[in-house]
Amino acid sequence: MADNTLIHTPNGGLARLREIMRALRDPATGCPWDIEQTFATIAPYTIEEAYEVADAIARQDWEELKGELGDLLFQSVFHAQMAEEAGLFDLDAVADTMSDKMVARHPHVFGSESRDKSAEQQTRDWEAIKAEERAEKAEKGTLDGVALGLPALLRAHKLQKRAARVGFDWPDTGQVLEKIVEEAAELAEARDTLSQSEVEEEFGDLLFVMANLARHMRVEPEAALRAANAKFTRRFAFIEAELAKKGKRPEDSDLAEMDALWNAAKQAERAAK
Repeated sequence: MADNTLIHTPNGGLARLREIMRALRDPATGCPWDIEQTFATIAPYTIEEAYEVADAIARQDWEELKGELGDLLFQSVFHAQMAEEAGLFDLDAVADTMSDKMVARHPHVFGSESRDKSAEQQTRDWEAIKAEERAEKAEKGTLDGVALGLPALLRAHKLQKRAARVGFDWPDTGQVLEKIVEEAAELAEARDTLSQSEVEEEFGDLLFVMANLARHMRVEPEAALRAANAKFTRRFAFIEAELAKKGKRPEDSDLAEMDALWNAAKQAERAAK
């Protein structure tokens, strides 16, 4: 009979979590759902948990952040357990790989280089070290290694950042803005004259240039869009609440009334600042 003492030990830390994961994946006594999972089936949950971590941070809900970080940690433990079963690597190897990477990328902390550098210089050094690592992996192309699984907006940002390192970039923000006007005009034309697939292509071009504008203006596009989503949600909730005071729902209203309430929500937010 298996010794489950550690599994039922409070404050057992990471060792307890690893033991729970092993038990869940045990072919004879584990959970049928956990046993049948693969890297591919678990990957979407890993992405979802990362976003939930970001959401807790955005809401500054620190107690929930603790739980969300635990969920994300469990994803790493789950992948590492499957890898160990396949004879690939284990969680200790994952930790060692990250430790080696951090030590190598911070010679000004763990090596002989001086810490007397600006944040900008340290960023350049970081990118140079990462470029060396990519070369060791035989990643020859400038864009090699930008993960396909990233959210499209984030991947666009990273692709453009890589291209800019080798000089493929507009020299100033004004030219990016001009390109946005050009792409918007092409999208407007496509709406009336082109097929749906061509409209989607033009729309993608516009989004891609918007991601480039974010980089030029030192804006994190994913964070900016999350903030815009939160603002929209907050203001629409205001509209619903005000309509409810009149015994109405949004579908009982019209655009003019809801737009006036939207402006009222904006004014209330400004007054509260």
